[in-house]
Amino acid sequence: MNIEIKVLEILEQNPKLSAQEIAVMLGEDKENIEEVIKKLEQDKVIVKYHTIVNWEKTEKEVVEAIVEVKVTPQRGFGYDAIAKRIYKFPEVKAVYLLSGDYDLHVVVEGKSMKDIAQFVGSKLAPLEYVLSTATHFIMKKYKDAGVILEDGEKDDREVITL
Repeated sequence: MNIEIKVLEILEQNPKLSAQEIAVMLGEDKENIEEVIKKLEQDKVIVKYHTIVNWEKTEKEVVEAIVEVKVTPQRGFGYDAIAKRIYKFPEVKAVYLLSGDYDLHVVVEGKSMKDIAQFVGSKLAPLEYVLSTATHFIMKKYKDAGVILEDGEKDDREVITL
């Protein structure tokens, strides 16, 4: 397997690991790993190092929703132009092109359900080329980005150290 792929897989699981730790895991030189990471960052393969926060365990009030959006593709631009207009809103956390009944899957965040409803009704739905929307409020997250968020899930796998 390509060294870049190995480094990416490791960093995807734990972006806090140092180049030295990754080098030990892969049996490589620290300098080589630093060069690989630098190149991946410059090429925008590594776009951002991300922290997953379980907001339910904090005092911050956060409401998230998934908004399914039907759109009319624009001539010469397809879905890209409308997706770009949508992802520029600060309330929007993610936009995905889908197959199926809806064209775009939009993840939005607000302080309340009312905030999200106002965003959808006053900013998203009125956009040119948007035909319809369906909003689904996220009531509870169990797993996010591959990480289980609930307590009580004990990992019984054996730890192996290199």
